[in-house]
Amino acid sequence: MLAKRIIPCLDMTQGRVVKGIQFVNFRDAGDPVKLAKEYDKQGADELVFLDITATVENRDILLDVVRKTAKEVVIPFSVGGGVRTVSDMRTILRAGADKVSVNTGAFKNPKLISDCAKEFGSQCVVLSLDGKKVGKDWNVFINGGRTDTRVSAIDWAKKAVKFGAGEILLTSIDTDGTKKGFNVALTRQVSQAVSVPVIASGGAGKLKDFVEIFNKGFADAALAASLFHFGELTIQEVKDYLNERDIPVRSLL
Repeated sequence: MLAKRIIPCLDMTQGRVVKGIQFVNFRDAGDPVKLAKEYDKQGADELVFLDITATVENRDILLDVVRKTAKEVVIPFSVGGGVRTVSDMRTILRAGADKVSVNTGAFKNPKLISDCAKEFGSQCVVLSLDGKKVGKDWNVFINGGRTDTRVSAIDWAKKAVKFGAGEILLTSIDTDGTKKGFNVALTRQVSQAVSVPVIASGGAGKLKDFVEIFNKGFADAALAASLFHFGELTIQEVKDYLNERDIPVRSLL
């Protein structure tokens, strides 16, 4: 079994890290570059930066944060928010990011995925998928979780992989920020439907939630935000807990 990854997520707006509940009611969580440096020291496997208001504000991502972070950390990090063109992705990669996540722009124009994969390789292209339960199904939501596309999250995940997405960052809007556990059912369905790694996001509240998302949700990585931002858990505590339960993780060298 491949080592499972633990990934802190830094949702940004106005140059600050924020954390909300179900994509609303945000509170300040600190400086993104300082937090990134701390997580690098703690032994995070990767970092995810999401400029959560770039799309709805119709502006470019905060490249200055990307450049500063690239100078401070050695672990890989991905960046997303407001990516609409191949040129946008090129700019972010040149600023120092290792991967770029696409969400609304890719849903509106799936060819963006294939164009970016062709230009930079699938390993650089992450599909950021925000899903929410509507009736009996999980639908894709875009525009920062504001717009219901009425498209199945599972169907969109499969389509995006065919277009060339090399990884899926799957966020459950229903569980986001609730600390009641990851959305195991949604994660399991997406993980079983695609051939690429799936990062589970939304709902981490305690150590056993990480065990559950790996053992029952079949996730390849688990992402958390407020647990780490506000000092409730450290990366090492999560990894030690997983290691004790025979879930392979990368150790801090």
